[in-house]
Amino acid sequence: MGTLNLVLYQPEIPQNTGNIMRTCVATNTVLHLIEPLGFSLEEKEIKRSGANYVKDVKYIRYKDWNEFKAKNTGKMYFLTRYGLHNLYDVHVEDPQEDYYFVLGKESSGIPKEILQENLENCIRLPMTDKVRALNVSNCAAIIVYEALRQQGFPNLCEFEPDTTSELHFKGKNYLLED
Repeated sequence: MGTLNLVLYQPEIPQNTGNIMRTCVATNTVLHLIEPLGFSLEEKEIKRSGANYVKDVKYIRYKDWNEFKAKNTGKMYFLTRYGLHNLYDVHVEDPQEDYYFVLGKESSGIPKEILQENLENCIRLPMTDKVRALNVSNCAAIIVYEALRQQGFPNLCEFEPDTTSELHFKGKNYLLED
């Protein structure tokens, strides 16, 4: 079985990474962090935005882009406002394939040299001309859920679980109960 992967190139803001970590836990997505990071993974902002889920995230750290490239194969897409392809034209429906979605640092994105080497796989989210870009954690969620939609949401709960746990699930029929 293939995996969905989010790759954060030198993330700078701990709250964004914490939110992305929560998305990764919710969607069985592997997170790849390319250093340098603009924060410590022990910072309270990571833990606050990731809530209690940070301990469950599957993540791998890399010292740089070259180490990441050497250790990973699969189909890679690069999210950039300069992308010439629409996210919704990308086909990621094969659940046996490994897909990587690379997002750049908040202040400057993915380096131009990396984008130029991967021009055919540079994608953007459609939006108005009133903003340059969406928040990186919002982009990560949009990308992952589009990929999961294409794959039929494998191994995800379509309804609120009926089990009780520390997460306080109330069950599928909660709205039908008096």
